[in-house]
Amino acid sequence: MNSATATKPETLLEVKNLVKHFPVDNSDDVVQAVDDVSFHLTQGETLGLVGESGCGKSTVGRCLLRLIEPTSGAVLFEGKNIVGLPNSEMQLLRREMQIIFQDPYASLNPRLSIRSIVAEPLKIHGIGNRTEQNERVADLLKKVGLDPKYADRYPHEFSGGQRQRIGIARALALDPKLIICDEPVSALDVSVQAQVVNLLQQLQDDLGLTYLFISHGLAVVEHISDRVAVMYLGKIVEICDAAELYEDPLHPYSQALLSAIPIPDPKQKRQRIVLTGDVPTPINPPSGCRFRTRCPIAIDECAVVEPQLREIKPGHFAACIRVDGYDAAT
Repeated sequence: MNSATATKPETLLEVKNLVKHFPVDNSDDVVQAVDDVSFHLTQGETLGLVGESGCGKSTVGRCLLRLIEPTSGAVLFEGKNIVGLPNSEMQLLRREMQIIFQDPYASLNPRLSIRSIVAEPLKIHGIGNRTEQNERVADLLKKVGLDPKYADRYPHEFSGGQRQRIGIARALALDPKLIICDEPVSALDVSVQAQVVNLLQQLQDDLGLTYLFISHGLAVVEHISDRVAVMYLGKIVEICDAAELYEDPLHPYSQALLSAIPIPDPKQKRQRIVLTGDVPTPINPPSGCRFRTRCPIAIDECAVVEPQLREIKPGHFAACIRVDGYDAAT
């Protein structure tokens, strides 16, 4: 496309100050799983969301689809805030927003055939008659690399990678624009992970899909993502283009995460940044910067100032008062 006539991709999803707190039984305390998270997704891009287990990244994905109701904040899909929408309107929007779950076995009903599993969204939304639904199932199975003649088999008759392909086919049934990929390859063997990631990329190119790709596998995220957001204890601490994050991470937490990625050349060694201590509880997170109790460059001021996500370089945002160019007063 000629650069003079190229148009800027439209924003498909915008998340503003998203909060999700879970009450603690028999207590006034709450688990601050997601706390003031904001980001956007443009049409056709993949945003990787990474962080340690328990940082809140999967909760973010479920809140976007309202599988979990947000405590506060806004989720704008094509400019419309879906938080608080009545169920009737939300059901129509679910055609446009789907999810691929982490465990490809637990997310498939063992009592249903593959044909029934993939056709279920079509039946729920009243799309097509039985013949048309069967034709759609066959087409979807072909798209994800499975033979339609196996449509009457059951989930236990397939391998883990094949089951995840079935989950992808189900997510595609309604021609969605946005797919939340909630750690879709973490339960698979490494060789199968590459196949599924390549399939997701091919489907994105063919169908114009937009992905929020949630994962703790940094190498996988680097391969598939256009931009990457790093989460720690319920907050996004850095967000920028994927290539720039892996080349020049600014936040000390991002630096520590990336230092743990193995280098395939045994003659080269990466300087590891080893974090000490345990991740604090999200029930009572540290004052100021939540990362300060494990941060190798923390100073006294970090206990007082809660760093905001600021643009340090064009398109590169970080939340750390120790980063060059960060102005805590702004």
